[in-house]
Amino acid sequence: MRVKHLILAAVLFAGPGNSFAHEEANGPNGGQIADVQGHHVEFTVKDKEIVLFLTDEDSKPIASKGASGRVIIQAGGRQVTVALAPTDPNVMTAKLDAPLAARAKVVVSAKLGDGHDIQARFVAK
Repeated sequence: MRVKHLILAAVLFAGPGNSFAHEEANGPNGGQIADVQGHHVEFTVKDKEIVLFLTDEDSKPIASKGASGRVIIQAGGRQVTVALAPTDPNVMTAKLDAPLAARAKVVVSAKLGDGHDIQARFVAK
């Protein structure tokens, strides 16, 4: 099972369809933004929780109702997968067991309620 997760992480980190976060600007909630096929994913961290804000290319909220996904975190030689849960109106969250380490690599993979698949990569600050 661990090999399966490592292969998945390698594909996600190297895949051409993934989006990297924009380093030059913060989003309206202070987080990093990734542009994913007409969707914006803003990555923020609050204590032991990853919070993703979903908007369209015009910065209008995208409903998170019906969305599902996961976050793969690589830090300190370890890999952890955490489920994402939708929180209305346009937020998805992942509960962490410990605060996110600086420079942790984070891969977001989700299916939105409108059927769109999104994948985005971030590096925690």
